[in-house]
Amino acid sequence: MLDLSVNIGALRLKNPIMPASGTFSEDCAKLFDIDVLGAHVTKTITRDIRGGNPTPRVCEVRGSMLNSIGIPSKGVDYFKTNVIPFYDQYQTPLVVSISAGSADEFAQICEEVSVPGVAAIEVNISCPNIEADGKAFAMRPSTTEAVMRKLRAATDLSLWAKLTPNTGETTEVAQAAEGAGADALVVANTMLSMAIDIHTRKPKLGNLMGGLSGPALKPIALRMVYQCAKAVSIPVIGCGGIATVEDVVEYLIAGASAVQVGTATFISPTVMVRLISELEAFLRTEGLSSVSELIGSIRDEEASDGVFFAEAAE
Repeated sequence: MLDLSVNIGALRLKNPIMPASGTFSEDCAKLFDIDVLGAHVTKTITRDIRGGNPTPRVCEVRGSMLNSIGIPSKGVDYFKTNVIPFYDQYQTPLVVSISAGSADEFAQICEEVSVPGVAAIEVNISCPNIEADGKAFAMRPSTTEAVMRKLRAATDLSLWAKLTPNTGETTEVAQAAEGAGADALVVANTMLSMAIDIHTRKPKLGNLMGGLSGPALKPIALRMVYQCAKAVSIPVIGCGGIATVEDVVEYLIAGASAVQVGTATFISPTVMVRLISELEAFLRTEGLSSVSELIGSIRDEEASDGVFFAEAAE
């Protein structure tokens, strides 16, 4: 028998496949049995009602997409009354994604959603921090530590810190999150990007800039997963450009204990079901009995431990 189960802190998931926040909702249950997933990750919610950013909010770029949704939210009260009860009918653990503009607000919403039916809280510390000139919490170790300490004090549930690729201090931020109480890291959110319509000469997004996701992000997020898995002892969940079973396996080998699938679901809403099946087939083909045999199995013994330099092609 193949064992696809993985441990994310105190949680044991039946398999390592789950949705990325913002790409999954209750409507997915009309398309496939969502109980086959390793976890359910909700769209990010804020404490109060939010309308989101101006349109257009999404545009395609070569091989990927940009989005500037702006985290529209119906608020915590609606979420607790309507969304959590919906997921109570499933056995799959529910992970609630939250966002806030200050550490105190983060702690408050964290406490409010720490209710029966919620297995873990994914904290979107990649969002702007109004206490640090609009920079994301996860761009700096100091702000990461400060917000995670307040979050840790606000709940006994598992905390997953979602990191940003928009930092030059990847491992330092990861270690700060772990040191302040994170039970797992989600690596990574989207990368700040931009696209321009050459005919109108206007930005293609109503908010000027947005987050890059999809295949173009994968090499960056994969590198971050590898670095973070080497730097911390808590599980790392890979996120960015996953569309094929090869992508899943690559993240696992790099050190991820599980993965989140996002942009690919806009093309094929049932892609996660396919990935679970194809992961089983891959294990059989490779003569492996469990997913755990893949996690962190990268053969990097001869790689340099020094500074990495990007070299231009000759």
